[in-house]
Amino acid sequence: MTAARLMIQGTASSAGKSLLVTALCRVYRRRGVRVAPFKAQNMSLNSFITEEGLEIGRAQAIQAEAAGLSPSRLMNPILLKPETEQRSQIIVNGRPRANLTAREYYHFRSSLRPEVASALAQLAAAHDLILIEGAGSPAEINLRENDLANMGVAALADSPVILVGDIDRGGVFAALYGTVQLLEEEDRARIQGLIINKFRGDRAILEPGLHRMENLLGIPFLGVIPFLPVRLDEEDSLTDRLSARGGVRGNVSGGCVDIAIPRLPRISNFTDFNPLDAQEDVVLRYVSSAAALGRPDLVILPGSKSTMADLRFLKDSGLAEAITALRGQGMPVMGICGGYQMMGRSLHDPDQSESSLPEMAGLGFLDMRTVFARSKRTARATLRILPVPGILEDAAGMEVAGYEIHMGSSVPLGSALTLAERLGGGNGGEAGEMPEKAREGMVSEDGLVVGTYLHGIFDDLAFTRALLNALRRRKNLPSLPAPAGRYARMREESYDRLADAVEQCLKWDALEKILNSSRLSQHQT
Repeated sequence: MTAARLMIQGTASSAGKSLLVTALCRVYRRRGVRVAPFKAQNMSLNSFITEEGLEIGRAQAIQAEAAGLSPSRLMNPILLKPETEQRSQIIVNGRPRANLTAREYYHFRSSLRPEVASALAQLAAAHDLILIEGAGSPAEINLRENDLANMGVAALADSPVILVGDIDRGGVFAALYGTVQLLEEEDRARIQGLIINKFRGDRAILEPGLHRMENLLGIPFLGVIPFLPVRLDEEDSLTDRLSARGGVRGNVSGGCVDIAIPRLPRISNFTDFNPLDAQEDVVLRYVSSAAALGRPDLVILPGSKSTMADLRFLKDSGLAEAITALRGQGMPVMGICGGYQMMGRSLHDPDQSESSLPEMAGLGFLDMRTVFARSKRTARATLRILPVPGILEDAAGMEVAGYEIHMGSSVPLGSALTLAERLGGGNGGEAGEMPEKAREGMVSEDGLVVGTYLHGIFDDLAFTRALLNALRRRKNLPSLPAPAGRYARMREESYDRLADAVEQCLKWDALEKILNSSRLSQHQT
């Protein structure tokens, strides 16, 4: 392995590791360096399907995009998808391997070390620089044995480490100092630099603390990154996106489309809705109670890692009753993946592969039923929207691309209309290929309820604008023109803005010395 390595670790989750790796991927790509991201073990319900039909963490897909690469299973060989408080689905090299409790995985993970090493070696053979992202904090000393998230990976890769602290939470100096001091001497020696992230205010006031920390730890600060307004696709539910906009807004009717999304306990792939959030005429709210729901212009039921459990949450919280009442008054409802499954008349789990219940009544918005299976479909897909009435009337004939991640299938029972025809399914997962020209998704007879398994459907901005304009007309608001292209163009602009900001903040000479020592180490190896 000859590529240089640099690992970014954090004092806690959401310290800014993913953001910094994304920024560095774009910076080094612009400098002509063949750079690739790598995260050995990720825990996230926001995932992505590669062109090969393999599942990886969403953050690594974003980082690959910033690096100008096609996302690969090599970039995230282990993905943990929580199903309950104690159990997760273990994805290894893009495929489900097991469903384990935390205790079971603690003992199981040592067997995955060779697969992590193999993925890293294959990436390193094809690139000049591997940017490795840690997970959580390396100071979780109870997890150091057989670690595949932080210092265990740094040792495997023989990589120097940059430690990032989030000053926006407060206590950043204590977090940095405590993290370093809790590490074993060998691990502590790998930390070659410190970075403070999400800084607001006067840098001069911060300087005395930086100098004292450098004297205490003997580790230099490489930079202070300001709080950046750039919003990228998040890795997990700790993002403030799920809470900062919750609750009922004072006035969302003045030229805006109010969209409410239930904040499910096992919400997954909520990055689907980032393109909606980016529209100037949209107020996007994540709500956890019937009181917070209000009277939105559209409710979208999101994806879920545990569909039946989250459907139970909707019923117990009163949200199901409130949404049903609004639906009866003509409010539109959409469902994506698990949210789509919830909208049928019934859900059946004969093998109890999704929950401990054999069946459950759905919301009854669509005349269909869903039957779960043990196998999981993971595939890229392109659809053509069929002529349907209602909120997608203007989208007829549009082609939308995305990916599917689901267990089981949904079958129409009578009155439901077909949403789209499949133009191509890419590589299927364990559930196998669906036939060409197969039908996908369903629409109610009045066109106000829409369900689909396609994640990423809102990335096509023409489709999204067709939906939003239909909602605007229902409020007697004029339609707005559709922006050109896909949401990926907006992400590209965000990567460049992020890279520009980070380039101004870091001490690149010091960082280059760290990378040179890594290159020398790999060459000697």
